[in-house]
Amino acid sequence: MSDLTALVVGGTSGIGLATARLLADRGAHTHIAGRSQERLDEIAGTDPALIGHRVDGGDPDGIAAVLTSIGQIDALILTLSGGEGAGPIAGLDLATLRRAFDAKFWAQLTTLQAALPHLSPTGSITLISAISARTGMPGTAGLAAINGAVESLVQPLAAELAPRRVNAVSPGLVDTPWWSGMPVDARQAYFAQAAQALPTRRIATAEDIAEVVVLAATNRNLTGTVIEADGGARLITL
Repeated sequence: MSDLTALVVGGTSGIGLATARLLADRGAHTHIAGRSQERLDEIAGTDPALIGHRVDGGDPDGIAAVLTSIGQIDALILTLSGGEGAGPIAGLDLATLRRAFDAKFWAQLTTLQAALPHLSPTGSITLISAISARTGMPGTAGLAAINGAVESLVQPLAAELAPRRVNAVSPGLVDTPWWSGMPVDARQAYFAQAAQALPTRRIATAEDIAEVVVLAATNRNLTGTVIEADGGARLITL
C-alpha cells in the first residue's frame, strides 16, 4: 500500500481518524482534512504520519485547493457527518434537518465533485452512510432520509465514473463522538441495552468500521456496493 495516496475528509475524529490511522499503518501516504485547527494540531502531535489540512467539506474551492496541494490521490474517503436530524417526525424541526443534510449529504457530494479532477483514473471513492437508511426505527426518519440520499449515489456513480470505484459503508451503533450530545450515563445505559439486543452482542468501535472502510477503498473488485457493518442491527428492533 506504499504507493497509495489517500485523503480522508472528516478525518480528525471517530471513524475518519481510525480509518486514516489504519491506512497509514499499512503504508499509505495519508492526508486528513477537517474544520478544526485545534484537532489537526493535536493529531499532528499524536500521529505525525498523518498530513493535516484545514478545510470545510462544504467549500468546493477549499477542497480543490487542498487537492491541488496534494496532487493526484488514489483513495477519497468521505466521513463527513453531523449530530442533527434525529427525532419524531411530528416535532422534527425542518431547518435543523436541512442543516443535517448540509453537514453530511451535501458536504460529501460537494467534496466528491471537487475532488474528481484529482482522483486517479483507477482510484476509489468511499462514502459513509448509516443503517438508519434501511431500517424502521422510530425517530430516525430524518437520518434515514440523509443516509438514504448518500446511498442512492453509489450505484449510478459507480457506473458513471468507472473504472474508478464507488462504494459506501453503512455502520450501525458505533461508539464515537457522534454520541457526545447524549449525557454519558444515558449513553452508557443505551449502549448496554442495545448490545444485548444486537446479534454481535457488542457496540462497534471506530476501529471496527475503519477495517471495512479500508477494504472498500482498496479492494479493486468492489464497486457499486453498500457494505453493512452494523452488528446485525438491521435484523432486529432496537
